[in-house]
Amino acid sequence: MSTDLGAALDGVGPRPGPATPALERVGTAGGARGSEPADGAAGAVASASDRAARIGAVTIALAWHLAIDLPAVAGAGSSATASAVLAAGWLVTAAVGVAAGVRLLRGGLPPARRLAAVLLVVDVAVFAAVGGEQLFAAANWAWGGLVWFFPLVLWRRPVRWLLALLGAHGAIALAVVVADGVTAPADLARYAMYVYGVSSLPIAVFVGGTGLSTLARNRAATAAATLAVEAERVAAERAREERRARLALVSGTAEEMLAALAAGDADPADPEVRRRCVLAAARLRRLIAESDDVPDPLLHELRAAADLAERDGLPIELVAVGIPPELPVEVRRRLTDPLTAALADARGWARVTVVAGPDEVVVSLVTPDHDGPDTSGPPGTDGNGSGPVEVGHERDGEIRWTQTRWHRT
Repeated sequence: MSTDLGAALDGVGPRPGPATPALERVGTAGGARGSEPADGAAGAVASASDRAARIGAVTIALAWHLAIDLPAVAGAGSSATASAVLAAGWLVTAAVGVAAGVRLLRGGLPPARRLAAVLLVVDVAVFAAVGGEQLFAAANWAWGGLVWFFPLVLWRRPVRWLLALLGAHGAIALAVVVADGVTAPADLARYAMYVYGVSSLPIAVFVGGTGLSTLARNRAATAAATLAVEAERVAAERAREERRARLALVSGTAEEMLAALAAGDADPADPEVRRRCVLAAARLRRLIAESDDVPDPLLHELRAAADLAERDGLPIELVAVGIPPELPVEVRRRLTDPLTAALADARGWARVTVVAGPDEVVVSLVTPDHDGPDTSGPPGTDGNGSGPVEVGHERDGEIRWTQTRWHRT
C-alpha cells in the first residue's frame, strides 16, 4: 500500500515528463502553425485589395471610353477618312480594354507586350488622323482616353513599363506637334500641360493599386502575427492555470491521508485506511495522466487507474469499443472518478468497458459484490458545458456495476 502511494506521489513533482512538454507544445505548435495562417490571411487580404483595385481601374478606363471618348468620336468634324480612323481606333481600344478587363477580373494578367503594341499603333493612327487643327481638340480622344488603358495592360508589371509607355505616348504627340508646325510657345506649354495632366492620374492609379495591395498584405500579416502571439500567450496562461489546478487537486487528494499516517491517526493495517490509500494513489495517477500527450486521453487515464489496481493484485480487464471524441478534462474526470473509487473497493476481479461514439461515451465497471457499503459515490447527473455526465450504481449480491455516461447536448 505505501509502495503504491509513494510511487504515485513520485510523479507529482517536477519531472521531464508530460507536464513540462505540455506547455512547450503550446508555444511550439502555435508558432509553427501560426506562420501558415498568417501568410494565408495576409494573402487573402492582399488579393481582396488587389481585386478591388483591378475593378476600379477597369471601371475608370471603360467608363471614360464610353462617356468621354465616344461622344468625342461622334462629334469629330474631320474628313470621312479621319472619322473612320478615329472610330476604328476607338473600337480597337475598346476591344483591348474588354480583353484586358476580363483577364484582370478573373484574377489573371493580360499579355502586356502585345496589347501595349496595339495601343501604341492606335495612338499613332489617331494623332496622325486629327491633324494640327484638332490636335488639342476634343476629337483627339487619344490624349486623355487612351492612357487609361495603359494600367490595364501593364497591371502588376514594373512601374517603369508604364512610364516607358507614357513616354512613348508623349513622344508620339510631340512628333505630331513638330510635324504640323504647332510650335508656338503657347502650343508647347499646352503640350506640356497635356502630357503632365494625362500621365499623372494613370500613374497614381497604377502605383496606388500596387501600394494598397502591399500595404494591406503587410497590415494583415502584422495583425495575424499579433493575434498568434496573443493566442500563444493565452494558451500558455491556460496551461499554467490547468497545471496549478491539477497540482491543487493532487495535493488535496493525498495530503489528508499522508497527514493521518504521519500523525499515527491511521493504521496501515486497517482495510479502510488501505482502501483510502489505494483510492488516493489511483486518483494521483489519473491526475498525472491528464497531462500526457496521447491519442486517447480517456483510455489512458483509465489505464493509469487500472494499473494501480493490477499492482495491488486485482486482475482487471479493459475493453474499448469505438473511438472517444475529444473531451474536456472536467468531463473525463467526471467519467473516471466514480470508477476509480469503485476500483479501490473491488475484490476478486474487475472488468472496465468503454463504449464510445461521436456524441456519447459510456464507461462501466463490473466487479464481484462483497459485504460492505458501496463506496463509489451516489448516482445522479452532473451537468457541464459539453453535456451531462450521468452516474449509476447497481448491486445484486453477485456483482457490483458502476456506470458513467456522457452525451453531447
